[in-house]
Amino acid sequence: MRLTLSQIDMIRDVAQTVFGHLARVTLFGSRVNDQAKGGDVDLMVEVPNIVDEPALLGARVASRVSRAMDGRRVDVILKAPNLKIQPIHEIATRNGVIL
Repeated sequence: MRLTLSQIDMIRDVAQTVFGHLARVTLFGSRVNDQAKGGDVDLMVEVPNIVDEPALLGARVASRVSRAMDGRRVDVILKAPNLKIQPIHEIATRNGVIL
């Protein structure tokens, strides 16, 4: 996994600040591969509660993490009881690493 321990802590803190202490974050995509170079940061944030403004809150996490990582591109998908499960959620679950 190509994240430092401080980056992992920061990502978890941001997600839990925005979504609450039960938020769980999974890293997926190219950053999971230690041999890859570059790439954006793909995150799936899972929450047990209904999310009223998923686009706004997902963007909030992405922008805060991006700023903390010197402008690195960050993509965030959400998994919540009121949101439809998409194939990308299954890919993240299958190939990702929980932070």
